[in-house]
Amino acid sequence: MKSILKEERKRRKITQEQLAQMVGVSRQSINAIERGKYTPSTVLSLKISEIFNTSVNKLFELEASDYQP
Repeated sequence: MKSILKEERKRRKITQEQLAQMVGVSRQSINAIERGKYTPSTVLSLKISEIFNTSVNKLFELEASDYQP
């Protein structure tokens, strides 16, 4: 899954720590999402999208490899 979370977060001048506190996860979780090492839950994705006042689909995009079994 591709994410523009890092770019969006930096554009709004929000640190990983601040975003983590806003959505109730660790800073390491935000870092892992931004690096593509962790796929956030639906609930977490929705919380993040609300913070940035945008849709989940704008922040996260499926890649061809996500459709592979």
